[in-house]
Amino acid sequence: MPNFKKISKNIQRVIIDNPQKGRQLTWININNAGKTEIEFLRKEYNFKLSHLRASSAKANSERPIITREDDYVFMILHFPLPLQNNGNGNGRIKAAEIEFFIGHGYLVTIPSEPIEPLNELFNLCKKDSRSLLAFELESSAILLYEILKKLLEYSYATLDENSIAIGLAEQIILGQDQNKSANIILNLRHNLINMRKIMQNHKNIMKRLMSMESSIIPPEYLKKYYGELIGQTKTFWETMENQREMVEILYDSYQSLANYRLNNSMKMLTIFYVTFSSLSLVAAIFSMKIDNGMPFLNYQNGFWSIIAIMAIIGLAMLLLFKKKKWL
Repeated sequence: MPNFKKISKNIQRVIIDNPQKGRQLTWININNAGKTEIEFLRKEYNFKLSHLRASSAKANSERPIITREDDYVFMILHFPLPLQNNGNGNGRIKAAEIEFFIGHGYLVTIPSEPIEPLNELFNLCKKDSRSLLAFELESSAILLYEILKKLLEYSYATLDENSIAIGLAEQIILGQDQNKSANIILNLRHNLINMRKIMQNHKNIMKRLMSMESSIIPPEYLKKYYGELIGQTKTFWETMENQREMVEILYDSYQSLANYRLNNSMKMLTIFYVTFSSLSLVAAIFSMKIDNGMPFLNYQNGFWSIIAIMAIIGLAMLLLFKKKKWL
């Protein structure tokens, strides 16, 4: 059984100990890192102050970082977190940041907020670490591989949400609900832009991790496991690009339908304008005050006669528009 200890409210430590290996692997997980937590790391490990400050910063880093020091590797990675969309396709995706300190016999993880797959893996490690590959090999590089694999698998949930939203947008566009379809498409474009920003450098970082040197794990093992992560990252990116193309097609379809409806509306307004302008012209002509020259001026039913003339003109114009197939 692993040796678990809650060092403080925000610091948890689990020691993975395989009796057959004669060595131990320590995983420290820190939530809501502040001065107390950073001071703990400073005393326990010889980390650079700049790395510790980055771990306690409230704002997320603008880009992924990987730095190799003499006795450890410091890394910052971002992963997309799906948000609840309540079935309306309007859930926004945000980035979760995790700082890693990887050294011989230990791994420190500092998430910017609680991340479900990371907590699940840590709890599994607390209860029974025998199911982990890291228990068999007791290598921080292998434990890092398992964490990254879990996070990448969880990231696919965002792709699933996008697929559901794309199908919903397609149905709504066909159903001619312009406002709702516009909101879903714009939200999808926003999410895909965010995901591209989050995931665009993962493949390069995985390649650098694959070239790590370990005194415990043979290089071919690292190439095998981290090559698998590179493959997952590539598949994720390709799926995301396919979704981006689908969203652009939906956006073009929405624009075409919106333009078609706008043209129809403008055509109907133009027909009404031309028709009523003609009738207004007739009314203006007969309203001129010309003594002894204006027809129907002193006629008993002159008003209704003029109305009848206007009705005939209006009907004739509508028949003309219909013949021209403008109606």
